[in-house]
Amino acid sequence: MNIKGIASSSKGNCYIIDDGMTTLMIECGVGLKRIRKEINPADIDAILVTHEHKDHCKYWEEMYFYAPLYATSGTIKEMIKESKEPIHDYHLRKVDTLTPFKIGTFIIRAFKTEHDAQEPVGYYLYSTITKERLLFATDTYFIRNRFDNLNYILIECNYKREYLDANESLPKSARIRLLKSHFELHNVCAFLKANDLSKVKEIYLMHLSAGNSNAAEFKKTIQELTGIPTYIFKE
Repeated sequence: MNIKGIASSSKGNCYIIDDGMTTLMIECGVGLKRIRKEINPADIDAILVTHEHKDHCKYWEEMYFYAPLYATSGTIKEMIKESKEPIHDYHLRKVDTLTPFKIGTFIIRAFKTEHDAQEPVGYYLYSTITKERLLFATDTYFIRNRFDNLNYILIECNYKREYLDANESLPKSARIRLLKSHFELHNVCAFLKANDLSKVKEIYLMHLSAGNSNAAEFKKTIQELTGIPTYIFKE
């Protein structure tokens, strides 16, 4: 599979996954101007959104005319609440955590995540072309599921508890929210140790907190733990 991160931060998130036949965009938290620098929007076969927060779906109304947008019922409901334009429902496709669905050469399953959103999910992708499996999980403080035979892991690694505790400029409310809604470094390590990594080729860390993380340290920690090449998506 080919993996590209267009944006990965609280300012906006957008990722491209393709297997040579089908091209998926996951999240649309940045606008067309930035997306066009990386890919022709007409080449996108579908858009997957994990939840309704602006840094993940702010520009969905720009994008869903280029490709159908997939998200849970709860996410779609929240997204359209603030829309000021007529919504074309035929561009929106509802997914649930019980039913796999197919987009081109990908078979996809959504799974529940733990975040302060209406119905957030992560995505498990299987390519019928490359026979590879990819996990995408962001904005969650815990993942209940366990996965086998993964080849690529794209996972949030938002903050480290020690950095958070030392950050005196962070409001108490923001600190509490981070603890209850985002993946901390040690919890990411625990999740990775609990899963079968024997076939994983690459790990990508997403959505690092601007003031509560250290990219070089996080990369080193995960790479030394797993022995797998680890990369950091840039903002």
